[in-house]
Amino acid sequence: MTNIMDVEDKMITLRNQQVILSNHVAELYGVETREVNQAVKNNPNKFPEGYIIELNKKEKEEVVKIFDNLGNLLYSPSNPKAFTERGLYMLATILKGPKAEETTIA
Repeated sequence: MTNIMDVEDKMITLRNQQVILSNHVAELYGVETREVNQAVKNNPNKFPEGYIIELNKKEKEEVVKIFDNLGNLLYSPSNPKAFTERGLYMLATILKGPKAEETTIA
């Protein structure tokens, strides 16, 4: 079961908002990152402005410094996404897994 500490450990402040990176969202929701990205791609109308932030190159480099386990992001040609609280809730309604629901509540 996901608890609030698991979620808080993954939160960062980006552009004055509390967010969780797509890699960590996938981990917390018990899915692959590609599933998270596919859900966003297939449902763009469910993620209006303020639900997701796409990191720029500098932000991506800073995030890798914060989270040692994200070193592989430096070699990715695309920049990761970060989900706000509203974005996490919307994603949970799309993925509809019990782990996603637990994480959203936490």
